[in-house]
Amino acid sequence: MGTLTIRNLDDRVKRELRKRAAEHGVSMEQEAREILARSVGAVAASRRKPTIEELTRLGVKPTQPFDLKRLTDEMWDEGLA
Repeated sequence: MGTLTIRNLDDRVKRELRKRAAEHGVSMEQEAREILARSVGAVAASRRKPTIEELTRLGVKPTQPFDLKRLTDEMWDEGLA
């Protein structure tokens, strides 16, 4: 991994970067990495914090029971695990 230092960054740009980072729940540095990666076409792994809505969806009880053993057996059969 490389290191990049940006000098003479406009204060307005820094404020907006800080604001965007806060909205995504990441550091300014991570936000800058993701913006740079997107701008050059690289796929950056998102490390933003999940929203409360996303977390709530994960906690919803399934409508039908499921067999965890069968599910894991199918995953092994398909080579996903």
